[in-house]
Amino acid sequence: MVISSSSSEWTWKKEDSGPIGSLVQSLLVSISEITASVACINIEQEIFLELGSYLYRTSPVLMELQTTENTPEDAIGILQSLSKNVDLAKNLVWKCQKSSHLISDPELRSIMEQLEEVIKLMGEELSLIPPSTFGDQEYAAITVRSISKEMQNACFQVCKTQITRPKAVQPRAALSLEEQPALTERDLYSIDFSTDNSQLPDIPLHMEDIPKTKSYRSQRNHENMRNGSLKNMPPVNQYLEPLYETFFCPLTKNIMEDPVTIESGVTYERKAITEWLEICSNSAQICCPVTGKKLQSKDLSTNIALKTTIEEWKERNEATRIKVARAALSLASSESMVLEALDDLQTICRRKPYNKVQIRNVGMLPLLVKLLEYKDRNVRCATLEVLRELAEDDDEAKEMVAKGMDISTIIKMLSSNDQPIKHASLLFLLELSRSQSLCEKIGSVTGGILMLVTIKYNWSSDVFALEKADEILKNLETSPNNIKRMAENGYLEPLLHHLIEGCEEMKMEMGSYLGEIALGHESKTYVAERASPAFVKMLHTGNTLTKKAAFKALEQFSSYHPNGKVLVEAGIVEIMVEEIFTQKIQDEAMNSRKEAAAILGNLLESGIEFENLQVNTHGHTMGSDYIVYSIIHMLKNSTPEDLNTNLLRILLCLARSPKSIAAIVSVVKETEASYTLIELINSPHEELGIASMKLLIPLSPYLGHTLVERLCKTRGLPESLIQSPSGTFQITEKQAVSANFLADLPHQNLTLNLALLSNDTVPIILQSIHQMQRSGARASRYASAYLEGLVGIIVRFTTTLYEPQMLFLARNYNFTSVLTELLTKTSSDKVQRLSAIGLKNLSSESANLSKPPEKKGTKFKKFLSFSKSLSIGSPKMKKIQVCPVHRGACSSQNTFCLVEAKAVERLLACLEHENAEVVEAALSAICTLLDEKVDVDKSVSLLSGVDCIQHVLNVAKEHSEEGLREKSLWMIERFLMKGGDTSASCISQDRLLPATLVSAFHHGDGTTKQMAEKILRHLNKMPKVTTNF
Repeated sequence: MVISSSSSEWTWKKEDSGPIGSLVQSLLVSISEITASVACINIEQEIFLELGSYLYRTSPVLMELQTTENTPEDAIGILQSLSKNVDLAKNLVWKCQKSSHLISDPELRSIMEQLEEVIKLMGEELSLIPPSTFGDQEYAAITVRSISKEMQNACFQVCKTQITRPKAVQPRAALSLEEQPALTERDLYSIDFSTDNSQLPDIPLHMEDIPKTKSYRSQRNHENMRNGSLKNMPPVNQYLEPLYETFFCPLTKNIMEDPVTIESGVTYERKAITEWLEICSNSAQICCPVTGKKLQSKDLSTNIALKTTIEEWKERNEATRIKVARAALSLASSESMVLEALDDLQTICRRKPYNKVQIRNVGMLPLLVKLLEYKDRNVRCATLEVLRELAEDDDEAKEMVAKGMDISTIIKMLSSNDQPIKHASLLFLLELSRSQSLCEKIGSVTGGILMLVTIKYNWSSDVFALEKADEILKNLETSPNNIKRMAENGYLEPLLHHLIEGCEEMKMEMGSYLGEIALGHESKTYVAERASPAFVKMLHTGNTLTKKAAFKALEQFSSYHPNGKVLVEAGIVEIMVEEIFTQKIQDEAMNSRKEAAAILGNLLESGIEFENLQVNTHGHTMGSDYIVYSIIHMLKNSTPEDLNTNLLRILLCLARSPKSIAAIVSVVKETEASYTLIELINSPHEELGIASMKLLIPLSPYLGHTLVERLCKTRGLPESLIQSPSGTFQITEKQAVSANFLADLPHQNLTLNLALLSNDTVPIILQSIHQMQRSGARASRYASAYLEGLVGIIVRFTTTLYEPQMLFLARNYNFTSVLTELLTKTSSDKVQRLSAIGLKNLSSESANLSKPPEKKGTKFKKFLSFSKSLSIGSPKMKKIQVCPVHRGACSSQNTFCLVEAKAVERLLACLEHENAEVVEAALSAICTLLDEKVDVDKSVSLLSGVDCIQHVLNVAKEHSEEGLREKSLWMIERFLMKGGDTSASCISQDRLLPATLVSAFHHGDGTTKQMAEKILRHLNKMPKVTTNF
């Protein structure tokens, strides 16, 4: 069965229909039609309304039959009998409604008798329902029994009696006790179907003063209830014990809580008469407010008898009011009815703690939970207030309230734009959070803690919400899991508090949480600043679990490099070094060495100054030989792979220092650790292989040839370092590091070059370069580094062109064209620099490879002449092109000619690059066109045609690097010597060049100084030296 809200009524729906379901649905429809009709009948209105009340009160019983799991054996028979009686009642009501003015008195009496018999028979059928039908819902069985008994005693008499109002002398009293008819105990009450409530006596129900709430609607309804009666609820006056005039204070007109009697014999509310006496204290005479009698004494005597009577009256009537409220919430036929019932329940709760127990035990909680989804905001708000009242007593009450509801519904209300609902939901959650057993349930709701943290840090004008959210969060701290959730949602204070101030067990748990949760960068910095001292203390304890938790947390926080300085200042480095290198008894803390090495590696990678950082009491620093030797010793002794990876990271960071790199090289040579480092490349643990190659790259300038020897002797190397691109071409870090490692080993090492050639790696390299340029894979994280490594490997082949196999390789794959394309089709400075270096290496061989065309013999010439005369119409034979620079037949593929490859313009474009290394590499390649092996005159003429001298002059003026300045001045001198007047004029007209030359003359090295002097003399800026002096 599900409940849906339509307008202001609850609609009950059965998900599956069967014989019982069909009968129940038919009965409910008929009852609904009858109850709608009886309100429109003018004759014997009270009887027809009573009839409608009986039928309507039968509806919940029918619905229970439809949904119960303990269906009675004769349920269908009971329902069929009820259906016949309801159909008869329906026909009789319809007859009275249609022709009420034509019905005679005898006929009317007959109809009433039949209706009375229908109700009695229905009561008998209801009595046949066994109590076991309702399972453990004892209240339901009692309710059915009560309704059945009342219906069997029904009596419809055709006698219209008007209900008169009480006498004016006693406006609050109903009939005297002798005049009151015997009332039958009822659990469900009839509904007042009429809109005229003039017949309800104006009996004010007892209402305690309710403190101000956040719901203005609740305040309004409360006032309505104080000023009138529960006019929208089922008629209460029939079931409440009458009020007596003596119950009311003459001053407040409300039922007294603490009645006291004064000298005149009149009884008042203590507070009210005390205030009266204070007001009159300045008067000459103090009189009784009711009698006017002069008072000689202000003494107040507690009226114990009256107070006891009022208390007993309240207790008797509150049980009835609870039942009435339950009936009203079950029907929920209008918003006003629900609101009045909720307000009355709230008042009853505040009256006496035991009343809350009664309300919880009569099945009220499921009704209240359903109302949390009511469409009206005021109803939802009032429901939250009642639920909070019911949960106030103790943990058992809180658990009972929370058991039957979904806490996520309350969490959703926290985001409501309606402030009263938001406040009410916060107050309810606050009450529930006072139960330690419910804290975990509240915190586990998705988004619950996030919402509370958001409210706490939302510095708006809603201070109330902020304070309550803060109180709830403090209560939730009793659950360690909640502390973790708070930290994950940006509220770190509880976790840090328990980490710093808590017991050892709590510190261990909080430290473990910090190692597990993912925090933002700002949070990591904040935690590192606050928690570093606590971590140090935890590391110094003897508890292995506590230390492990601290290591785990520090590993995370040290990974954020801005935290490096904070952690170093806290003394973390010294502790990590001790943990890594101090020998442990029985391998006690070997499992912490990995974390310690990872933390130390993170700190060194953060860029801290480590050379003079003291790491132990023996005076050793982080950059000392002791550290280097200890690490390499551990690497050679087969430590765990994770630990080895972190040790290599530490060495790599130390290699940034000239002093430390020298120590590393020395120890590697001494211990022959190069074998170990090369073997680690083949480790199945990929990160270890990568770390090893990263360290070998900075070592290659010092140990390059040794490393090549070890590499080529290791099984599977070097060919396994270059792999064919996959279908998806996902570039990995290992691919990028491997390529750069091979590229950085000594370029002129023929052994490695031949090893790479023999394993057919060049096609794989060129295929990868082509695929990267075509598919745009450079967006990958490691694509740029991978491309740089691949180009570096190509360049290394150009350094050994004296080897025929290398020469064939360069020609076969047209290296000149490949490198020329890379000059401008890449955004990587390193790729451009390497391409220019490769072109320079290739161009240096062009003069040797370019040979003049062979001269043909005389006979051949005559034959050729004779052939021409015979073939007058034949096309001219193609002449062999001679390169003006290299004085022979040239091509980009076979002789690596830069002119034929159209590389000169691209190299000149590189001279405008901001990176001086790229400029120097490009300038070196152009210089090969002006060396002694080529026709310098023709070369100068060719370069002048592309405005080369102007580019070179710009380089000389803009760059002060020694190598660049030397090459640019060398080229300027060449143009002055071989370029004629045009070049000399262009150079001499540059007004900034003399200053550059003077600077080079004063500050350059010997070669640069000599070239600057020659140019200055050529430009007549210095006197020429003659042999006369």
